[in-house]
Amino acid sequence: MKILITGRPGAGKGTQAANIVSYYNIPHISTGDMFREAMKNQTELGLLAKSYMDKGELVPDEVTIGIVKERLQQKDCETGFLLDGFPRTIAQAEALDGILNSLNWKLDCVLNVEVKKEILIERIVGRRVCKNCGATYHIKFNKPKVEGICDVCGNPLMQRKDDTLETASNRLDVYDNQTAPLLAYYKEKGLLKEVNGDQKLDDVFEDIKNVLGGQN
Repeated sequence: MKILITGRPGAGKGTQAANIVSYYNIPHISTGDMFREAMKNQTELGLLAKSYMDKGELVPDEVTIGIVKERLQQKDCETGFLLDGFPRTIAQAEALDGILNSLNWKLDCVLNVEVKKEILIERIVGRRVCKNCGATYHIKFNKPKVEGICDVCGNPLMQRKDDTLETASNRLDVYDNQTAPLLAYYKEKGLLKEVNGDQKLDDVFEDIKNVLGGQN
């Protein structure tokens, strides 16, 4: 089973990706993991990617695409994989098509974990974190016993800088602008499946299994 997963920041994509990988016993291939592995193994492309990252520059598409190809050619991908974080653009999607064609493979499904923007903003802006132990709360959905105080260690809770209304709105706008053409691309190919992420995590995964087929 060869799957691509996507979803707005805060939609719970990471949780569902972990569920999918465990249930279907396929490797989770994320951009970050691929870069780390290529750099650790000191492949030619890994060292090239590191040279850009060390300078704080974006890794060019051709390097990223080359690393994806290296990773997909590894033996553990033969029975399937879950791609996460790639592709992000139409050019990358077309390059992925080329990689898969060269391996005589095709994507089975593009899963989009859909949660409305206003719900995500409420989730993100209401999040509070303990600076000391890292425990996470929400002012509406997961309140601490004492307002503003961590249940675990008793230290004050804080709102992270990237959890403010302005930052959250900007992040979601950037994501939508970048991803909308990609979703349209896969919809046109008949691969896009929408799953409602605004429900209990177990219910989201049940919907995913219904889309993918419930057998592991």
